[in-house]
Amino acid sequence: MTKNKNNQAIWNTRIKKKTSSLFEKVGSSINIDKRLYKEDIKVSIAHVDMLFKQKIISFKIKNKIIYGLQKIEKEILKNNFEFNTKYEDIHMNIEKRLFQIIGEEAGYVHTARSRNDQVITDLKIWIKSATKEININLDNIIKSTLKIAEKNIETIVPGFTHLKNAQPISLAHYFMAYIEMFKRDKRRFINNFESLNECPLGVAALSGTSFIIDRNHTAKKLGFNQPTNNSIDTVSDRDFVLDFLFSISVCSMHVSRIAEELIIWNSDGFNLIHLSDKVVTGSSIMPQKKNPDLLEYLRGKTGTTFGNLFSMLTILKGLPLSYFKDMQDDKEIVFRSYDTLVNCLKILNEILKNIYPNKKKMFELADSGFITATDLADYLVKNHSMSFRKAYQKTAEIVNYAEKKRKNLRDLKMEELKKIEPKLTNEVLKVFDLKHSINSKKSYGGTSFENIKRMILKYKKDK
Repeated sequence: MTKNKNNQAIWNTRIKKKTSSLFEKVGSSINIDKRLYKEDIKVSIAHVDMLFKQKIISFKIKNKIIYGLQKIEKEILKNNFEFNTKYEDIHMNIEKRLFQIIGEEAGYVHTARSRNDQVITDLKIWIKSATKEININLDNIIKSTLKIAEKNIETIVPGFTHLKNAQPISLAHYFMAYIEMFKRDKRRFINNFESLNECPLGVAALSGTSFIIDRNHTAKKLGFNQPTNNSIDTVSDRDFVLDFLFSISVCSMHVSRIAEELIIWNSDGFNLIHLSDKVVTGSSIMPQKKNPDLLEYLRGKTGTTFGNLFSMLTILKGLPLSYFKDMQDDKEIVFRSYDTLVNCLKILNEILKNIYPNKKKMFELADSGFITATDLADYLVKNHSMSFRKAYQKTAEIVNYAEKKRKNLRDLKMEELKKIEPKLTNEVLKVFDLKHSINSKKSYGGTSFENIKRMILKYKKDK
């Protein structure tokens, strides 16, 4: 509960009875929102600067308040500041200390504003900074993934659909698919800046203020493009929180997908990759085990970010205008999702630096399961004037024959092939070569080695 320098509640004149200890405990958010101290001080400094500009406070009062706020920031940085649950939140903890440092002039800091517009401004500034940090981590992952791609342009691996061998692809092409996902994640976070760049400060509790303030000045001072348009919407709005949580959830989902895939590839059944001892753990009872626990951790944490998004949606769905105590939970949810994602991105980056492809096993698996069958069908269309459906049927007959004889397609003799399709010549044998198959996929976005090399150069230029 907020108190002034005389240790009396700010609302003491109106509310006579002592607040219950239980309510005081649940009503306090300082242990969560103290994380916003830098933003809160920054916002207050910009606010009093505007108040002076508008001749609402004197030069002397402005300077005293700014001096006090800067002193408080130094105290917090040096761990010399006492955060007290009695003073409810970060705003009032700072204001209480400001009274102690500069005296009664501290009371001017809250002129023409409310905690309602103050906290939203703080949180928007924090999320903008957090977004930049997330994108730095995404850049690191893209860089690490690109290194894997550069080393494995001609490493052949089966491309799967339904976890069944589908078509041969370059391992580089596979990893570059995740680069695309993470690049979209970056854009998604960047797109959120449109709403983040509207400044809430100055709408006060919900209706604006009778003081002649300059919201454009504070908006510019705090790095926003413009002030918000409607005071009621401003204190009610948490869309920007949902946008941030949604972006985190989608990014977490991409992290989970690559984690799941690498878990499968690391399994004894697939054995397509080896993980360094740096990123695996052992078993408490089975000495031979090396477990991909960190990848499983990444997969599991997606549930946390999804849950946080739905928590916030649920909080907001039944709220009329404008501000309610329900919204207090937004900060804890945001911080928890951010911390989870950043931690996961750092772990994933470390894992990507410690992956070693089993190239021999990859090739062996790619060279099985009639994986070049589609190439044969395409060949029949291009060289023997067949419709694709007819070519598909002929190819299926050849696959059925090979399966019955327990042969790979490339092991079939010409006379065997001609029995099914007499038009075939020796030229057809090249389509069963895995490299030929890969390099034939020259359409934009395809897996040919040349396409991959060009795309790698493009990624490097885009940085």
